[in-house]
Amino acid sequence: MKDGFIKVAAAAVSVTVADVKSNTEAIKTRMEQTDKLGTNLVVFPELCVTGYSCGDLFYSDVLLNAAVKALEALAGYSAGKYPVYVIGLPVRYRGKLYNCAAVLYDGACLGIVPKVHLPNGGEFYEKRQFSSAMELPSDAAVTVGKDVVPMGADLMFAHDTLEHFTFGVEICEDMWAPEPPCGRLCRNGALIIANLSASDEVIGKAEYRRTLISATTGRFACGYIYCAAGPEESTQDMVFSRHNLIAENGTILAENRPFESRELTITEIDVNKLANERHMNTTIPANGEDCCVISFAQPLRETVLTRYAAKNPFVPADDEELSARAEAILQIQSYGLAKRLKHAHAKTAVIGISGGLDSTLAVLVAVRAMKLLDRPLTDVLAVTMPCFGTTARTKSNAVKLCELLGVSLREVNISKSVLQHFDDIGQSPDCLDVTYENAQARERTQVLMDIANMTSGIVVGTGDLSELALGWATYNGDHMSMYGVNASVPKTLVRYIVRYEAQKAEPAMAAVLGDILDTPVSPELLPADKNGEMTQKTEDLVGPYELHDFFLYHMLRTGAGPKKIFRLAHYAFGGEYDDKTIVHWLRTFMRRFFVQQFKRSCLPDGPKVGTVTLSPRGDWRMPSDASSRLWLDEVEELENT
Repeated sequence: MKDGFIKVAAAAVSVTVADVKSNTEAIKTRMEQTDKLGTNLVVFPELCVTGYSCGDLFYSDVLLNAAVKALEALAGYSAGKYPVYVIGLPVRYRGKLYNCAAVLYDGACLGIVPKVHLPNGGEFYEKRQFSSAMELPSDAAVTVGKDVVPMGADLMFAHDTLEHFTFGVEICEDMWAPEPPCGRLCRNGALIIANLSASDEVIGKAEYRRTLISATTGRFACGYIYCAAGPEESTQDMVFSRHNLIAENGTILAENRPFESRELTITEIDVNKLANERHMNTTIPANGEDCCVISFAQPLRETVLTRYAAKNPFVPADDEELSARAEAILQIQSYGLAKRLKHAHAKTAVIGISGGLDSTLAVLVAVRAMKLLDRPLTDVLAVTMPCFGTTARTKSNAVKLCELLGVSLREVNISKSVLQHFDDIGQSPDCLDVTYENAQARERTQVLMDIANMTSGIVVGTGDLSELALGWATYNGDHMSMYGVNASVPKTLVRYIVRYEAQKAEPAMAAVLGDILDTPVSPELLPADKNGEMTQKTEDLVGPYELHDFFLYHMLRTGAGPKKIFRLAHYAFGGEYDDKTIVHWLRTFMRRFFVQQFKRSCLPDGPKVGTVTLSPRGDWRMPSDASSRLWLDEVEELENT
C-alpha cells in the first residue's frame, strides 16, 4: 500500500453448478491463498456461490436459502484475514431476486451491490429471474447474520486512512451499457472498479473485452479488476472462458487469457498515479450524484511489487508497436515543420549538423517535411561547424549523412571566430571552463541564424526533451532556434527512432546511421585527446539518460516524488545500477530540473509528440525561481537510509 500500490487479484473459481457447498469451499480456498499473499482486494466471478448458469433453479428456495447461509459463512470466514473480498451471489429483497456482489472484510459484510443492467437478448435471459438495482428503494438493506447491510448500486468503499484506496462495484453487463455505473462511481471518487462477470466466449469477443476495459480505465482514469466465470459453468448453450483482466488508466496490467487455467490473476494498481491523473484531467468532474461511502480499516502494509515496470517508459517494449510509434512521431514532427516552413515562406530549413543523434533526427525530419511540401531536398541546408572538440568520426558521419540524403551541406569552421571572441572578452583559450564551452555553442547559433537570414530560411532546432529537463543546453546557444522539432522527444526515444530509420535504409545509409547510434553522446566542446578521440561524454557528466528519462516520466506523468521514483527505479533496473548510483543521479536530476527551468520558460515553438512535454505554452508551467527544497529533502532522506 506504500506509495499507493494496491495489490489486487481476480480469483478463478471452479464452480459446480447449483452446488453451493462445493462452491463455498472453493471460494474459501482462494480466500486463504490471497490472504497469504497479502492481497488488498480480491474479486470473484459473477454468481460464483451458486454458479451463473443455474437457469430457473434461481426460483428455488433450496438454492437461494443455501446462498444466504453461504454468505454468512463466507463473511465469518473473512474474519482475521487481510483482503477485502468481492463475491458474486443471488440476494432476495422484498420478494424480488437480485444478481449481487457482496463485499466482505474481517468477519463482516460491508455492503451488497446489485447488478443494474440485465442482459435479456440472444443467449442471455436474466430478466426472467432477476430484477435491476434500479428497482430498489434508496434505503434498501438486508440482514446478513446479525448485521443490517446496505444494498444498492451507489455504494462506494473507502479505506479509512489511505485516501486514494477507494473502489466501487459493477457486474458484467453493467460495463457494456452506454452509461455504466462505473462512470457515476468514478465521479464520486472511486479509483478502482471491481467487475464480477459471466461473459460467454464467442469469436472476437475477447479482443473487444480487452479494448472495452482498457478504454474504460483510460476514459475514467481508474483501475479495473475484471473476474469472469470459467468453463466449469454449464456448457449447455454457451461456454465461459475464465478471461480475467486487470487494467489501469488504459493499460492492461495482467491477464488470464481465455481458457488459461491460472488460479489467480494478480498485480498492483497504483492509485496515487490514478489520483494524479484525475487531478490533471479537468474533464473528469470532481463530484457526481451522491454515493453511500462505506469505510474499512485494513492495516497499512508495504506492498511487494510484481507488476511490470519499464526501464524505458517512453519506449514500447514490443518491436511492432515501437516501429508504429517511431513512424507516428516522425509524421508529427515532419508535418509540424512543413506547416512552419510554408507559413514562414521559408526557402530553407537550416540545421546545425554534428554527427550526433539529435541533429541526425532533425535532418531526417526536415527531409520528410520537404517531401511533404514537394520541394527539393536541397532546400534543407545542413551546416557543419567544426571547432576545438570536433572529432573526425562525428564530422565524417555528418558529411556522409548529408550526401546520402541529398541535402545541401555547408562547412563553417568557427575556430577563428571563437578565438577572436575570446580575445575580445579576455578569455584565455587555455581556460577550459563554461565560458570556453558556451562561446562555441553561441557562435554556432549565431552562424545558423545569420545563414538562415541570408537564405530566407528558418533555423530548425535539434535539442531533445531530456536535455531540456536537465537544462543541458547553452542558453541562447543550442537552446534557441525558430522551430524545435525534437523538443518533446526524450533521448532514449530519439535513439530508437534513428534505429527505426536505419532498419529501413539502404546499406550505405544504414551503416552511417549505425555508426551515429554507436557514437557516445557528446557536445564536443572540449578538445579531443592526442588520438583525436572525444574527451567529453555527456552521460559521464550528467548521468545515464535512461535513468533521467525514467525520473522525468514518473515525476511528470505519474506525479511521483523522489522516494517513490527511487523505489520504482530500484525495482525496474533490477541491480543494473546500485542504490547509491540511482540516488546520486536522482539528486542531479532534481537539482538541475529546478535550477534550469528558466531555459524552458522561453522555449521556441515545437510539436508535442507524447504525453510528457516541457513547453511553457502547453504541459509544463512552472516558475523559474521555484524552490527544489522539498524534493531534495526527500533525496537526502534516501541518502541517509
